[in-house]
This record gives sequence, C-alpha cells and structure tokens, in this order.
Amino acid sequence: MTENLPEQEPNLAPQNEVGLVVQQLTGAEGQAQAEVFSEILEDAEPGTVALLLEALPLDERYERWQQVEFADRVEVLSLMRADPRMGILRRMPDDEVDLLFAQLSPEDLIEWSDYLPESFTDRALAQMGERQRQHFELYNQYSENEIGRYADHQMLVLSTKATIGQAQRFFRRIELDCNDSLFLVDEEDHFRGAVSRYEVFRSNPDEPLLSLMDEDSRAISADATLMEAAELLEHSRDVELPVVDDEGGLIGRVTLRTATELVREHYEAQLMASAGMNETDDLFAPIMKGARRRAVWLGINLLTAFLASATIGLFEDVLSQVVALAVLMPIVASMGGIAGSQSLTLMIRGMAMGQISAGNLWSLMKNELGIGAVNGVLWAIVIGAVSGWWFSNEIIGIAIGCAILINMLVAAGAGVLVPMVLQKMDQDPALSGSVILTTVTDVIGFLSFLGLATILFL
Repeated sequence: MTENLPEQEPNLAPQNEVGLVVQQLTGAEGQAQAEVFSEILEDAEPGTVALLLEALPLDERYERWQQVEFADRVEVLSLMRADPRMGILRRMPDDEVDLLFAQLSPEDLIEWSDYLPESFTDRALAQMGERQRQHFELYNQYSENEIGRYADHQMLVLSTKATIGQAQRFFRRIELDCNDSLFLVDEEDHFRGAVSRYEVFRSNPDEPLLSLMDEDSRAISADATLMEAAELLEHSRDVELPVVDDEGGLIGRVTLRTATELVREHYEAQLMASAGMNETDDLFAPIMKGARRRAVWLGINLLTAFLASATIGLFEDVLSQVVALAVLMPIVASMGGIAGSQSLTLMIRGMAMGQISAGNLWSLMKNELGIGAVNGVLWAIVIGAVSGWWFSNEIIGIAIGCAILINMLVAAGAGVLVPMVLQKMDQDPALSGSVILTTVTDVIGFLSFLGLATILFL
C-alpha cells in the first residue's frame, strides 16, 4: 500500500486490510476519492480492485472503473460478481465494450456467459477468431453444473512418445498455477496418464517419458458436477487432476485453486439462497431491481404465514378463554423451527458432500427421530414445568409439554424428508427447504398445542 493508506499491523488478516482500504475509499469524495483510488491501483491485485469497486455505490463505482488500466479490465471484471460486472458493461460505450470483448478468452466468456444476455455473448463471439469460437462451443456443451464447462485449459501435455528431456524443457519453459504434473496423451488426444515434476527432474533425460507414467493416474469426467470434481481432487494426493470427455479425450484440468473456489462459491450460494437471494447479487443493486427480486420471496413467506394464521384461527374459542395460550404459542413454533433447521442443515451438507442415498436414508431418519425424541422429552418437561408454574395451571403445562414433544419429532422428520423430496423435484433444498420446514413446524406446533388445549379446556 502507498504511504497515504492507514498503517497496518504485520499480521493483519487480508479481509481486514481490504476493510481498511474500503473505509478510506468510501470516506473520500470526488477528486479526493479519485486520488486515493489511483494510489491503490499502483499496488493492488485485481481481486482487491474488484472488491473495492463492488463496495462503492453505482455512480462512484463507474467513475472509479474508468481509472482502471484497460489491460487490467478483463481480469478485474472476471473477479467481480455477475450483477456488478453487468452494471459496468451496460454503462460503457459500445466501442469500449467491443474492445473489451476482443480481449476475452473463450474461458472468460464461458464464465461470463452464465449471466450475460445473449446479445452480449453474441457480440463477444463476433470479436473472436474461428478457433476461439470453436473452443467456446466445446466448453459450452456442458451445463453450468458440470466441471467440463469450467475446466482450466492451460496445462502441460505431451505425447506418450516424448522423452524425459522434452518434459524437463517443457517444465522449465512454461510456468502455470498449481502445476505439478504433465499429462500424456496418445495420437488421438486421449488421456493415458500423468507424470510428476519430481520424477521428471530426477530421471535420465534420454529415457522415454512413458516409463515414468503413473499407472494409477486418476481423471475427472467432464460431466461430473462441480462439487464432485472438487471432492475428487480434495481426496487425492494431487494439486491438479485431468478432465476427460466421454471418449477419454483430454479437455482440461481442475486445480486445487479451482476446487477451493468452487467449494467457497457453493456454500456462499447456499447461504444466499436460504434468504431467497443469489450469490451474484450486487451490494448496491438498483432499488427497484433489488425490491423486485426480494418481493417474490417475501410473497412466498406471506403465503406460509397466512397458512399458520389460518391454523390459529381454527382455535379462536379456546384462545379467547385462555389468554395464556397466545403468550406461549411462539415457544412451540420456535423450538420446532430450531430443531428442524438443525436436521435440515445436516441433510443439506450431507447431500452436498454426496453422503446421502436411499440406502442410508432410513437409518438417518431413525437417528434424527431419536435425537428429536430425547430433546423433545427433555425440553417438554422443562417448558411444561415452567409454563405450569408461570400461569399456576398444570393443564397448560401438560398441553405445551406434549406439543413441544410432537413438534420436535415432526421437525426432525421433516428436516430429513423435505430436502430429499425437493431434490427429487429438481429443486434446490437450500433455496426453499427452510421456508417449507418453517411452515410445517409452525402449523404442526400450533395445531398440536391449540388442539390439545381445546380438548383439555373445553
């Protein structure tokens, strides 16, 4: 950082460093902000520049964007979220957009095209040569959830007929990120195996490279999901693995860096989805656009709230006579909601890791029901005793105790079944699972508590 930036402790975490710079940048205005940003650009990495731009309101963001060197713009945009990136592209003059698209590689365009309007994708393809367009089509045949779409196509590849000396020269001449292996292919570009850098440099240069090939070399299928690919690399001893198509053709590789990014993006997407939002959403999204996106989710929640309210309305008579029930109802719903969310979170994590199948679903269900029963009995006794003492009415204590037990058992079962049902329906459990689960626990909680109270009081 330059001398005008705040002094930082040597062991300061990177996110705190960015936080300090954001604080200084957003604290300045107009020309002062431009000068601060200019100093930041002298030393900052593209990823930091991307974060800083996203932290600025839309007008200030575009003004600072114009200070970014043209040669760095593609990399900075590639490291931004889709919404902020698209906001900048829409404000740029057409001729600047075309110049920018001319710098895009097929790999960059593949990542951008997931969220680019088709018209922008076509404009970018028009700036590419025929060979680049062919590469784009090759990667584009895979879906957004398949690793073949995002495989790193920069790798070291040699024929099985090459010598160790050729491999040594290859390693010395070309530097790649997370590059510890050289991949061997036959005359038809089919993957045959991998050779480690260590083995190459400790062997006789005149020997055939094939003699060093690892017979147990692993490869990832191009149609594997992003998380499957990340997990395969995580459980291997390598920092990179080849990606092959259905016929065994080598099309790219997955590196440790890529796997880490995939896992981070996956869990970030789940976190955002739990609130009905997208990981690409802009921190400073236009008000109407942001409101429109969130309104849908609020509407869904409103419907579930009406359902819970309608359930309460069925017991209007007993509520009018025993006011204490209205005071205690939130406890029943809350305990069931928390118990259910614990099971739901466990299930979503297990499904993401590929640990849940039809074979162990029933065992998992029994285990969660057992946990729900133990906690249900424990907290039913505690809450029932406290409620009975609070309102000097043991019948109220019995009603809420039984309702707590019932709701926690139902919550545990729903926490297991809801995500499985949603997955069978090709819906993301992380996106709608929590809403459905909350509705179930609210309705069952109110129904059991008020239903028991009706039986006991009326």
